[in-house]
Amino acid sequence: MLIIACILVVSQIYLCFFRSKKSLHMLQQNLYNENNRYLKWVWKNKKQFLDLDLVILLLCGVGIFLIYPMEFLSVIVQLMIALIWLLLGLRKQREILETKDKKKLVVTARIKRLIVTISILYIIPLIGLLIQKEPFQTYWQWIGIISVLTYANPWIVFIAMIINTPIERCVYIYYRSKAQKKLKSMNHLKIIGITGSYGKTSSKNILSEILNIKYNALPTPKNLNTYNGLIMTVNNYMDKFTDIFIAEMGAYVKGEIAGLCRLVKPKYGILTTIGTAHLESFGSEQNIIDGKFELIESLPEDGFAILNGDDPKQVNYTLKNKVRTIWIGINNKEADVVASNIHSTNKGTSFEVQFKNEKEKYEFETKLLGVHNIYNILAGIACGREFDISIEDLQKAVKNVQPVEHRLELKPIGNFYMIDDAYNSNPVGAKNAVEVLSMMPGLKIVVTPGMIELGEKEEEYNRIFGEQIATVADYVVLIGSKQTTPIKEGLLEKGFDKDKIIVFNDVREAYPFIGRIAQDNQVYALFENDLPDTYNEK
Repeated sequence: MLIIACILVVSQIYLCFFRSKKSLHMLQQNLYNENNRYLKWVWKNKKQFLDLDLVILLLCGVGIFLIYPMEFLSVIVQLMIALIWLLLGLRKQREILETKDKKKLVVTARIKRLIVTISILYIIPLIGLLIQKEPFQTYWQWIGIISVLTYANPWIVFIAMIINTPIERCVYIYYRSKAQKKLKSMNHLKIIGITGSYGKTSSKNILSEILNIKYNALPTPKNLNTYNGLIMTVNNYMDKFTDIFIAEMGAYVKGEIAGLCRLVKPKYGILTTIGTAHLESFGSEQNIIDGKFELIESLPEDGFAILNGDDPKQVNYTLKNKVRTIWIGINNKEADVVASNIHSTNKGTSFEVQFKNEKEKYEFETKLLGVHNIYNILAGIACGREFDISIEDLQKAVKNVQPVEHRLELKPIGNFYMIDDAYNSNPVGAKNAVEVLSMMPGLKIVVTPGMIELGEKEEEYNRIFGEQIATVADYVVLIGSKQTTPIKEGLLEKGFDKDKIIVFNDVREAYPFIGRIAQDNQVYALFENDLPDTYNEK
């Protein structure tokens, strides 16, 4: 009997551990349920909780709980149940270990605290068992309860997160206060906020390259554009030698940008293109516009805002404060900083810049691909000139700007060229990426899982994306048959050859396919978007 009990305990510990790891991974990728993202993932993937292994586990657990006392079951039946559970645990372990996640679970301090809370939730039934006068009389019932809890692991993880909320709030308040105190003590520090629907990270990195030619500028690392990201940047990366802090600001709902501005208090602001990114969470296009302009309307009158004069949403917006505005543009020749004579190749882009009320035009060159990147460079040039950087230094800085990782980054992969635009695709960015692909010589391939978080317009935008691809690509590789259905429909509507549409469930399967085609051809493959593991199709 003791051997059977030990087998059951070991099998459930195995299964609980690996199920919890998966659930924690999804909780982290879904930003700890920000805007109910984790709950939506659980609901969307509810069929995963009905796989045969877990159903057997659940039925065994419920059966043991109901059939009591256990004397009615023979030792042989009990041993069979114990072995089944052990095999289920080992099988689930193998499945999870064999899954190649794009982004691994990062074991942060917060994750460690969650692991402790989850462990306590699972230990409670064992404590209840041990405090019984005759614990082994109710042993099998407790095993049944734990089986049900193992089956419901995603919800146990969610409950653990709720329990930890007060602790996480205290941790947040401590580090927020520390960051605010540090910012307040740096009287010389200039703070620039950057937001928009698209191009925030590219604009931030370009601006950093430009400003660092004269100043010590600190941009938020990678995509640390949330409350916690800004706090972490200030506390861990900023020092007394920092002259300028460039704060990228992301948002999923109206009001978030205003909160970020209250945290770091920017004096200067740059607004990139406004579009439909995160339309689902914002609720409407007007909410997106209002949300992005929270940055500009938080700026003091002695600061300045750099706005895009080719973006109708920005041109038609009525500001509620008196901050000085600097307009950039390509098509809008009345803007304060205008780019013209743009020439793009697969090697980079050249263009001329003219400032308002000046006759002279200045020549610039950049390694970056795509006309849309000119807007980001113009914003950096406009800001750099306001900070008294000479034209010669601006030209030098722009020429030295390196492509941002995963944002139209051209690089050789084996025997073909990859245009890596894997990060955070959107309708405008996807269209720009297809235009860049069209400039490339040789055979052209598009690899994409489509675009997400576009609300009720998601299907429409993906269908339009398919139509855009059809005019450029020779082959199209779709990742995930279900979520890419609208793209396929758009391709076929434009008469694209259905035999040149390939569907894989994992983007890694695309590489050998492209490699085979590239044996006899010069190939440029655009990898447009790379969805997180939460969107994997099983």
